[in-house]
Amino acid sequence: MQNTSHAVMAQRHEAADSADDFPTPCWATRALIEHVIGAEDVSGLTCLEPACGRGYMARPLAEYFGKVDAADAYHYGFGPIRDFLTYPYEARSHDWVITNPPFRLAEEFVDRALVVARKGVAILARTVFLESVGRYENIFSKRPPSIFAQFSERVPMVKGRVDPKASTATGYAWFVWDVDELCTPKLAWVPPCRRGLERGGDYR
Repeated sequence: MQNTSHAVMAQRHEAADSADDFPTPCWATRALIEHVIGAEDVSGLTCLEPACGRGYMARPLAEYFGKVDAADAYHYGFGPIRDFLTYPYEARSHDWVITNPPFRLAEEFVDRALVVARKGVAILARTVFLESVGRYENIFSKRPPSIFAQFSERVPMVKGRVDPKASTATGYAWFVWDVDELCTPKLAWVPPCRRGLERGGDYR
């Protein structure tokens, strides 16, 4: 019999060499801009999406930013193949770095993004990214996020595709850093917004 307890359903295990291909529904990216950062604060700016997959995050970002560069370490047919952790992006080459990184590499993505970005970094990750002594010592004790924005509704992610009918027990949040300012983290919630932020064609 399948174990459907919340603790078990909230788990997601990937092999160490997995591409961790769980595309982000477009509405969850729009929620970052509309409810956390502010559309007026990114208009005309540049953004790098370094784990773009099939472009499900890069496309809605392009609705707000002046220019979006997208790449991925794996071939998905959307952006060029570039490993964010080894590709020689120049320091402060983009105003923002916004992405949903492979969970096992999220710490390294944060470190790299804080060098590449001029203004801000936003990482979509499971809420449990807040936990662990290692992440506290390596990231949060030194460079805590400016905003921790918890989704109040679930963000369903399915391996290898986006699915409007999918469900999940996993909680997700946006971790946002102001590159030039160390401050006490602000706790925020992304309000229920999926219905208002989904667009025709998002799931193609």
